[in-house]
Amino acid sequence: MKHFKKIMIGMDLSSMDETILMNIKHMIAVFDTEKIYFVHVSKDLSIPEDIKKTYPDLLAPADETIRAGIEHEVKVAGMKEIPYEVLVKEGNPMETILRWCKIKDVDLLVMGRKSVDLGSGTLAKNLAQRAPTSILFIPEKANVHEINRILVPVDFSDYSLMTLELAHSIAKGIHAKILCCHLYEIPAGYSKTGKSHSEFAKVMLEHAKKDFKKFIEKAGLGDISCEFILKDDKSEANYIIKLAEKEQVDFIVIGSRGRSNSAAILLGSVSERLIQLNDDIPTLVLKKRGENMGFLEALMKI
Repeated sequence: MKHFKKIMIGMDLSSMDETILMNIKHMIAVFDTEKIYFVHVSKDLSIPEDIKKTYPDLLAPADETIRAGIEHEVKVAGMKEIPYEVLVKEGNPMETILRWCKIKDVDLLVMGRKSVDLGSGTLAKNLAQRAPTSILFIPEKANVHEINRILVPVDFSDYSLMTLELAHSIAKGIHAKILCCHLYEIPAGYSKTGKSHSEFAKVMLEHAKKDFKKFIEKAGLGDISCEFILKDDKSEANYIIKLAEKEQVDFIVIGSRGRSNSAAILLGSVSERLIQLNDDIPTLVLKKRGENMGFLEALMKI
């Protein structure tokens, strides 16, 4: 699998770093990664002059101290086998990470996602929306263990097909099983057909099953099962998380676009909502290289 040759991993020097490293360690071999960039961004790396004068021999430059700390964590995690580079930068975290993703031309950005009670998660949410590359979020509460079950939400679009193909590549490399899920709903004007709510629900379910069969045949990936979920007033992300918990899923792979992709970057998407609500399961949001950045640049020219 050649999707993620170059990976950038965000580090914040908290306990979150260990969770990220131990989880990503299980995936690196499958990703066939050739280079890793560990990046830490501080708003200000300078040491106040009065501190320098008071402790002239005690403090090393902040960037060197941070770099040494990250290298120690990488060594402890046993990840020194793959060539890596530590980037310690100064500036706005989101803008700086996005900039260096582009400079290093990375294929995947890996970020920790802290629980709401311990961190607002604003950086993770914004990166989910704006990152120009695929992004893997590892929640703070994620357990470190082998990936046995992968959940792939699908809407039968070409983007879903690309997402399923990636998930299949990952699953094949680690001998995991894939479970798809598809959310369907009843059209508002169903009563005009003379059928009851439950009767029309059966019609929509059969239609979804037929679409899935065509979708899987087109994918040509063998026998893959799918859970069909009747959606009412809850968000799609709620249903996905509930199913993932029920099926004891270890990993979620979802596309950042679907059938309604034209306004997704401005209006949000299922994947972004999933990142906000998911506190337990590592989630990979698949993007076509540079799709978000190109759209933003196009907006600036209007």
